[in-house]
Amino acid sequence: MHSRTHVSVAVGTALLAAAIVPAAVLPALAVPTPASPPGQHSGREGAAGPPPGERAVGPGGSTREGTVSAAALLARTGGCEQISKGHYRARDDTPADIPVCDANGAVFFKADMDIDCDGQITERCNLDTDPYFQNSTAYTESNGRTLNAESLPYIVVPMPSEIWDHRASGIRGGSVAAVIHANKVVYAVVGDTGPPGIIGEASYATARALGIQADPYGGGVPSGVTYIVFKDSSVSPLEDPEAAARIGDRLARRFVGEN
Repeated sequence: MHSRTHVSVAVGTALLAAAIVPAAVLPALAVPTPASPPGQHSGREGAAGPPPGERAVGPGGSTREGTVSAAALLARTGGCEQISKGHYRARDDTPADIPVCDANGAVFFKADMDIDCDGQITERCNLDTDPYFQNSTAYTESNGRTLNAESLPYIVVPMPSEIWDHRASGIRGGSVAAVIHANKVVYAVVGDTGPPGIIGEASYATARALGIQADPYGGGVPSGVTYIVFKDSSVSPLEDPEAAARIGDRLARRFVGEN
């Protein structure tokens, strides 16, 4: 994981990168605008789940009918049984006010979304489009290659610290997450780790699938994203977005009490 607002924290640390995407060709994308001011967010609203107008995002940003709506998932995150010993910041210059919460076989947090473009060099993720680009991710594909942020939906979790150690919650590389924004649900995997005091980042592909501006230099959204990570879940191989969607849908039904 590596976003411009995290540079001061991430320097000297070998970490970053994330995972969660469906395998298919992403639709035509707008050319990134490196001239955008660092940290500037802009997002578009989308849709999710069973009710009319709500759809779950499938491979490559396409849509398929989901079995669990964004509203149903969010209803289970109304309160917070805090498991983190402190709070995270969305950015270096924002207050530490984001707790990690426990609920029915998962942990969740509500934050912003910065764009992680680290890993494999692609048309949209490289040093020209992202001045903070790194060619490594905390977790890798089954063949040992770093993750492809442009095509794989994945999220970033903070490195273990006194605030919270994700490993103690049964979360590791390949764990499944439901990412929700503006009535749209995308299933992703844990693919990278980030600064120990910052939370709220996902891959280019995750943002694109949610209808969020995915420019790694100036995209993302400043708030309104819910990340639900299912404990002791796993996708193998990690780079299989179809498996993440299938497993995520099953775990989401359990999370909301449907089975």
